[in-house]
Amino acid sequence: MIGGFERQLAPYAAHSAHSRGRMHAEPEAVGRSAFQRDRDRIVHCTAFRRLEYKTQVFVNHEGDLFRTRLTHSLEVAQIGRGIARNLGVNEDLIEAIALAHDLGHTPFGHAGQDALAACMKPYGGFEHNLQSLRVVDELEERYGAFNGLNLTFETREGILKHCSRANARRLGDLGERFLKRRQPGIEAQIANLADEIAYNNHDVDDGLRSGLLSLAQLDEVPLFARHAAAVRAEYPGIAERRMIHETVRRMINALVLDLVAESARRIAAAGPGSIEEVRAAPPLVAFSAATRREADAMKAFLFDNLYRHYRVVRMTTKARRIVTELFAAFLDEPRLLPPDHQHRARIDKPRAIADYVAGMTDRYAIKEHQRLFGIEEK
Repeated sequence: MIGGFERQLAPYAAHSAHSRGRMHAEPEAVGRSAFQRDRDRIVHCTAFRRLEYKTQVFVNHEGDLFRTRLTHSLEVAQIGRGIARNLGVNEDLIEAIALAHDLGHTPFGHAGQDALAACMKPYGGFEHNLQSLRVVDELEERYGAFNGLNLTFETREGILKHCSRANARRLGDLGERFLKRRQPGIEAQIANLADEIAYNNHDVDDGLRSGLLSLAQLDEVPLFARHAAAVRAEYPGIAERRMIHETVRRMINALVLDLVAESARRIAAAGPGSIEEVRAAPPLVAFSAATRREADAMKAFLFDNLYRHYRVVRMTTKARRIVTELFAAFLDEPRLLPPDHQHRARIDKPRAIADYVAGMTDRYAIKEHQRLFGIEEK
């Protein structure tokens, strides 16, 4: 059954039967491909469950309907699988990459990431993609035979979207492409752009829901304005909330269709016959030039009007302070750490603290900060 499915894939797809393998040798699973097994391990791991309470833009306690890292990851997986099906590549691998790509993200979204990176600058730095890899390679403790989840090379390759050259030199085969300026497989390239499609569109939805963005503002952004105008023309008098959903749905569909068409054109021109030829080629998954301009304009709009909105900035300022003060407190007195992290701190104190703080959910970080710095009696 697994072999039959793999025979339907394009020759340039990642085939689990030809995977570059796992860090620790294991017998193959019965009834599941190697990439399906990766996906299952990711879904069952502790770090995946924590994503439910980690910020995308809005901190967890600000509302029940805003996206979290968990719902974002599910949206990326859904978009990625649709693209994969149209390009004849491995849906299971894309799903595994999508579900794992944010496992190493800090609490409080990019504000927490920036704060922890600043704290770790004297100690080797902090990159959330590298931290996601560290989670699946080392920090998860679920198996007797090895640390981490022991995922395949191809899933780990897709998780590591970005990496500094200094860190790449320490990653062996996995870091080689950053040093040689090669590409990852098609599935990793798709997961990367599915991530962009998901966060741009759900941030529009969440921004409108929160009241931080207005329809009048978005009607000045070409990508939104074009689809909103079509919805209003087709459904006169449509309720605002329904109009927003319909517009966002159409934006996602348009971006996906454009991505599939442009990527198919590039793949046909390059003619890769294997995943190794994909890695040696220029990027093969991309938007057309016109759609790239529209997507970039939307991204710039969100940066200026949502991520820099004064209410978001107030929360992110608090978030940076929480992360910075937690890190400093643990660095000054590592006995404040839980016992298992104290053990890691005896080997590398700053990295152990970064692991602990990065693994926190938003609400746990807030409570931990209150426990350490609050003066009320407990």
